Amino acid sequence: MAYTFADLFEHAVDAMPDRIALIASGEEVTFRDLDERANRLGHHLETAGFGAGSHIGIHMHNSIETMVAVLAAFKVRAVPITVNYRYTTDELVYLYDNADLDALVFHAGFAGPVAEALPGAPRIRHLVEVPDVLATEPSPVRHGAVRYEDVLAAASPARGFGRRSGDDVYILYTGGTTGRPKGVVWRQEDMWRVLAGGLDFFTGEPILDEFQQSRTGAAGEPMRMLILPPLIHTSALMPTFTALLAGNAVIYDPKFDAARTWQLVGRHRPTAMVITGDAMGRPLVEALRASAVDTSSLSVVASGAALFSGSVKDAFFEVLPDLLISDSVGSSETGFGGIGFATKGLDQRGGPKVGKHRHTVVVDDENRVQAPGSGAEGWLAKIGPVPLGYYNDPAKSAEIFRQVHTAGGPARAVVTGDRARIEDDGSVTLLGRGNMVINTGGEKVFAEEVEAVVKAHPDVYDAIVVGVPDERWGSRVAVVMRARDGLPDFEGIEKHARSQLAGYKIPRSFWIVPEVERTSSGKPEYRWARGHATAHAPDHRID
Repeated sequence: MAYTFADLFEHAVDAMPDRIALIASGEEVTFRDLDERANRLGHHLETAGFGAGSHIGIHMHNSIETMVAVLAAFKVRAVPITVNYRYTTDELVYLYDNADLDALVFHAGFAGPVAEALPGAPRIRHLVEVPDVLATEPSPVRHGAVRYEDVLAAASPARGFGRRSGDDVYILYTGGTTGRPKGVVWRQEDMWRVLAGGLDFFTGEPILDEFQQSRTGAAGEPMRMLILPPLIHTSALMPTFTALLAGNAVIYDPKFDAARTWQLVGRHRPTAMVITGDAMGRPLVEALRASAVDTSSLSVVASGAALFSGSVKDAFFEVLPDLLISDSVGSSETGFGGIGFATKGLDQRGGPKVGKHRHTVVVDDENRVQAPGSGAEGWLAKIGPVPLGYYNDPAKSAEIFRQVHTAGGPARAVVTGDRARIEDDGSVTLLGRGNMVINTGGEKVFAEEVEAVVKAHPDVYDAIVVGVPDERWGSRVAVVMRARDGLPDFEGIEKHARSQLAGYKIPRSFWIVPEVERTSSGKPEYRWARGHATAHAPDHRID
């Protein structure tokens, strides 16, 4: 059986060649077109000396060509490594080097950062430059790169590749909230199972037939999915594969713009939209209120990878009352960990509550799985298909990937930095990141819980909660926030927070900023927020 992304994609192509696969920047391509383009680039990579185990960097924003590059690497058993295009030169040099990149495919608009980083990554010996829809003007190919258009014109559109293995790996680099980016090494079959349809998302039961997704897709009517997060993250790349493997179409926008998103909805009529929490959700709601676009096709908004607060979900329900909203738990290290569904007025504290899932558990400090009904808090953990470890980091791998004690005996698991509680029915409530806990006067405060409450106040557009030094309590809860209009009503925010939070969780210091910084996947930039709070006097303080 061929449980690799290239093989499974080729099954979909063979079953539904003339269906639309991708829509981006005014272009639509069928499954046959996408396959042939990936075959051409794959043959070029082989001719250039790359194959099984080669590391191919993909430094690109969302586009049809980005998926061509990913598929081409998978087809020749190389390892596609998507590069965060927001990284600084220093971060790019680190990633290029740490990931042992052999070749790089990049959009022309990133030629400058690529040129700055290349001297620090001498292992890279081949470059492919791709025309960029976001580039302000055409530019000549640089750095000894070959032109993407020339590559495709010169290579065969036929397949003709060797056999592949489910043990072929995929490496996903994740920055997290602290430290250098880390490469998470997944077997392709395991990644497919937990994030691209190889397991039933609700029961955790595995698919045992490599043709099941394509066969089911061919028997039904195709749907369209608008995927807004960047393809550098699994929150976009894996939903793309989930859609494609079942014969559905994916819509991309190279750069997130809330107003343009609704224009795409009206033009291309997607059934589902994938976002990353409040970072996309809040501007989308506000843009929709100012738009007259027809949204009748849209029935599902699916969020993952970042906090999606109850107040923003309620705002969606106000403008789209019949919408189905899902909120998934997962990470680069765990894959899919469970899904929850929102209803208007749902009381949500911190992260989402997800239904019972056979592979999602809560463990204590001794790595013992906590039983449903115990109400125990601990660390969110994932058993079943999990990554092999971190690339080139055995020490960190041993810390995160370990054995846990289940009722059926020991099991290999990834134990995250997320605090969680096991509920009576086996569902799991995510409490917050363990490394984002604020210890104030001996009490623990989860940043996400306070953020969700603060952002529900009408004067607050966006916010990050951090701990700052306090002579009396050790740390105090602080907020770095973007106000909606003018100076916010701090007393009103305090009163609102006190109505929902214990006294020790109430924010005591506030900083107003023009924009709250977030990662490319929508997660809060906690280091930036702490740095801002350290460098500036607060705009408001409660003693």
